Amino acid sequence: MAEEGQVTGVHSVSEWKEHLKKGEETGKLIVVDFTASWCGPCRFIAPILVEIAKRLPHVTFLKVDVDELESVSKEWEIEAMPTFLFLKEGKLVDKVVGAKKEELQMTITKHANAAAAAAGSSI
Repeated sequence: MAEEGQVTGVHSVSEWKEHLKKGEETGKLIVVDFTASWCGPCRFIAPILVEIAKRLPHVTFLKVDVDELESVSKEWEIEAMPTFLFLKEGKLVDKVVGAKKEELQMTITKHANAAAAAAGSSI
C-alpha cells in the first residue's frame, strides 16, 4: 500500500476491487486518473495530481493505465485520456475529461471538502 498523500498505481483487477471496497468502508473520496503511457496530456497532468495528492492525504488518489486494465476502463466507460473519476462509497459522483488543471483542482476541492465535512474533520 502507498503512503498517504500519494497517487497509487493500480496494476490488477483484484487491486482495483480492493481499493473500491476500502473506499466504500472508509467513505473516503477516491479520485481515479485513467491514463495511458502514450498520452501526452496524461504526462502533463500527472505531476500536478501528485502535488494535489500531497495536500489532501484524506483523499485516495489512484492511477489506472487503460491499456493495462482494459476491463476496468471498459466497465467505467472511459473513452478519452486522461479521464478523472470521482468515486464516493463505490458510486460515481463526478468526472473530469482532459488535462484541465483548474477544473480538476476545483472538482477535487469541492468533493474533498464535502468528504471532510461529512467525516467531521477540517481541512
